[in-house]
Amino acid sequence: MPLHVTDHTWTQTDSTVYISVPLKGATSGKVDIVSTDDYLKVHFPPFLFEAFLFEPVDDDKSTAKVGNGVAVFSLSKKTSGLWDSLMITTNDKETKREIRERALEKHQQKLSSESKRKAEKQQAEKKYALETTMKLENDERDRIKQMKDAEREKTTSELVAWQLRQKQKAEEDQLKLRRRESLNHQAGSTERQEDGAATFRGDKLGQSDTKSKKKQANRPPPRVSGSIQITFTPRVFPTALRESRVPEEEEWLKKQAEARRAVSAAAEELKDLTEEERNPDWLKDKGNKCFAAGDYLGAVNAYSLAIRLNRQIPALYSNRAACHLKLRNLHKAIEDASRALDLLTPAVAANAAARARASVRRGSAFCQLQLYAEGLQDYEAALKLEPHNEALQADAQRIRDTIQGTAANPDSEKHGGTR
Repeated sequence: MPLHVTDHTWTQTDSTVYISVPLKGATSGKVDIVSTDDYLKVHFPPFLFEAFLFEPVDDDKSTAKVGNGVAVFSLSKKTSGLWDSLMITTNDKETKREIRERALEKHQQKLSSESKRKAEKQQAEKKYALETTMKLENDERDRIKQMKDAEREKTTSELVAWQLRQKQKAEEDQLKLRRRESLNHQAGSTERQEDGAATFRGDKLGQSDTKSKKKQANRPPPRVSGSIQITFTPRVFPTALRESRVPEEEEWLKKQAEARRAVSAAAEELKDLTEEERNPDWLKDKGNKCFAAGDYLGAVNAYSLAIRLNRQIPALYSNRAACHLKLRNLHKAIEDASRALDLLTPAVAANAAARARASVRRGSAFCQLQLYAEGLQDYEAALKLEPHNEALQADAQRIRDTIQGTAANPDSEKHGGTR
């Protein structure tokens, strides 16, 4: 037996009745509502609210809102005026049963009508989408056909023009051949006349020698022999051209050239420095020496000044990241290592070792911040570049064990040295 809800509240105006039904903790998804002109049911197991309305309402203009633990109904009256009560006062179970059955039947018809209307709407939308797709396909087919026709006409006109040129060329060649044959015929007649005269004079041998010399004089001189010097543009990278990644290598070389050009521009801003202090390479070596001596702050200052002179040298950021690791400035170490990796692109064989060092330094900083998953990604990236590095393999395995809870926190600062 359902538990009937009796603590509902209601108010009214001349045109509207407002009913509020508490949902007793039920969620909106578990509330079943049936509403008709003279009947209202709210079912949320095990509770049930039924209202056999005092007068008919306009169900199409009525609304229901479910939320915040209450269901609120706004029922539009068909006849203006105030009701004496919300529900009819009869206790006749048969009358209530008839009203309930009639309401359920209307509700089913309403649901069926809504379902049919929804299906018709979906069918209309599918039909419209199909017609639109077919129209687009027909337009595309017509466009392709027009393109083919235009291309066919163009090809046909070009073929006709080519055939016409070939015909004209053949006619010209035939005309030249006829002229050459005519000239040869005239030359042959002349030679026969000269031969007859020479025979008549008894000078046939001398005439033959003259003709031989004439032919030799008409021959072109022999070609002059020689040699051609061929030079090849030297390649910076040692890989064979067929095995190299030319676009990536060219981009890397371009970045290196831009880094060198940036030195002179930055030096103008720091005119008070000595000539050595305006040289990023000298500052890098000085930072390396400070790092080796344990003066990590001095190394940071040297690398920072070099970066002010040239912001395109990845080794400066990578080495400064190693200093920050020693000084426990872990977030700065991650930032510098990330900047170094950004500059070490594209990935080519020439910068593989530098990429491995920057990845290890960033991974070490992540691990010291207890971000082991991120640190493991960097160590695995370094292992792809140096798969036979036993120290990297051991560190990566220690991080995996830490993630799985089988080892202490890894300390990978031994890979923090500068290059």
